[in-house]
Amino acid sequence: MDATETPAPQVWPSLRATDARALIRFLVEAFGFQEVVTHGEGDIVAHAELAWPEGGGVMLGSDRETPDGVAHWVGKPGGFTAYVVTAEPDAVHARALAAGAEITTAPHDTEYGSRDFAAADPEGNRWYFGTYPGAPRPVAR
Repeated sequence: MDATETPAPQVWPSLRATDARALIRFLVEAFGFQEVVTHGEGDIVAHAELAWPEGGGVMLGSDRETPDGVAHWVGKPGGFTAYVVTAEPDAVHARALAAGAEITTAPHDTEYGSRDFAAADPEGNRWYFGTYPGAPRPVAR
């Protein structure tokens, strides 16, 4: 990999949904995620990956019990939060509004120089979008 390539994500935030297929459609339409792969049959999504165009992504699937009747996933639908870095928070906000997203915090400038807003998806998950890319990473040795 040369210095201009972004490495593939190695940490995947993951969530469960009561209606995973509807959540995928919403995240694509309202926020601009890109559906990369979805595995499952009918209403059940066993595994899906959504890429964020500016880097990274999330994995998700249907909330369901295993064949032995035990739910092994500790995450519950609607209990997820994420901060998503974007160079265009106002454009993402406009897209989210147009798609009917519930805006929980209007676009604003923070004291640390970021432009942010927040929204909830139909499952109740909270998504925070802004320009703050995080602190510089230490140099690998």
